[in-house]
Amino acid sequence: MKTANRVKAINLSELPEKVGKSMTIHGQQIALFRLSNGKVKAIENRCPHKGGVLAEGIVCDEKVFCPLHDWQIDLNDGVVQAPDVGCVKTYKVEVEDDEVYLIL
Repeated sequence: MKTANRVKAINLSELPEKVGKSMTIHGQQIALFRLSNGKVKAIENRCPHKGGVLAEGIVCDEKVFCPLHDWQIDLNDGVVQAPDVGCVKTYKVEVEDDEVYLIL
């Protein structure tokens, strides 16, 4: 059984609200978001439609809009919103003091 890795991604103070941050951690392309409600979310950084870079999308509430074709993706479960279909991988995030960790 594989054990999850807890990896420091960034300092919370370096992550602006409602602006995505692209990062590569252990070879995985990840989009990290700090929402206006204070939550931090992490998802696969590639839209399932045409491969748009989700970190470059517009964040509204707990969704990100793909910058290529405006698909809405829920940052909680990675599900593309209807009428479009698909999903992206989500990552568990832990915040301790000023440090943001991803569970891979």
